[in-house]
Amino acid sequence: MLVDIKNILLPLNGTGDLDAVMSVAQNLAQRFTAHLSAVVVGSDPSEIAALAGGGISAGMVTEMIENATSEAERNAIIIGHNFQRFVADNDITLIDPTSMGLTSANGRTASFEVLDGIDYDAMAWRSRLADMTLVPTLTSTSDPRASATLHSILFDSGRPLVIAPPTAPEHVGRRISIAWNGTAEASLALRCILPWAHDAEAIEVVTSPDYQRRGPEAEDVVRYLRLHGITATSRSCEPVKKDIGAGLLKAAEDFGADMLALGAYSHSPRFRQILLGGVTRHVLENMKLTVLMSR
Repeated sequence: MLVDIKNILLPLNGTGDLDAVMSVAQNLAQRFTAHLSAVVVGSDPSEIAALAGGGISAGMVTEMIENATSEAERNAIIIGHNFQRFVADNDITLIDPTSMGLTSANGRTASFEVLDGIDYDAMAWRSRLADMTLVPTLTSTSDPRASATLHSILFDSGRPLVIAPPTAPEHVGRRISIAWNGTAEASLALRCILPWAHDAEAIEVVTSPDYQRRGPEAEDVVRYLRLHGITATSRSCEPVKKDIGAGLLKAAEDFGADMLALGAYSHSPRFRQILLGGVTRHVLENMKLTVLMSR
């Protein structure tokens, strides 16, 4: 039996505008009757203290730590208030994290925690007991650690990472594009997208001769999905200006997809790593729809 989505980790550092990620969170909480485990990580004084070796006086370091701590506390308070308003507006019961698993009247619950900065690695650890992690898209104004958080979870959790688009989407998972290149990473993404795929209106498996590696072909994926009672079609796309990532996003746009699933950072010889690694980077930097990544 396919494991359902019941615990969604929601790291909320790295953005001042939570509308898009909260919209996706609401969609997922309602669809899967899932618990939202929202977490904010505070400042880590050790990161600033390390500057003391760069010719900065101890007094200046102390002042920088105090300012960073105050700013982190203010940020956590603001995010906390916004999250409380979100759960109230969406009829989600806010509970203590230790009570996770206890049911509410409608089955939907949420919790909110502020972690000390020195526990930053705990974010990746917690993601290992989440059925998925949902993060905001990376922007030029994101917390500098937002990219580190995203990649830490992607590489170290063993669970799917879902990235919200820049603006709040109307739908999530109604029309799904699955990027396929035959790799183990793509296989994991295919497995992880199944909870959405069962309810999708249309699914398209997208590949490209320049993207495909040794392994099952797109038509094999279509037959695999058929075994799960899921109807899908396939298509081959061309790179856009020699960029495969741009080609995959263009194919998803042409299909009218509101969600894209792909394996990230596939292992390959160096001359191909530049190519395939570039696919992940391009999608992260240019996505306009909800993206599920796994590795």
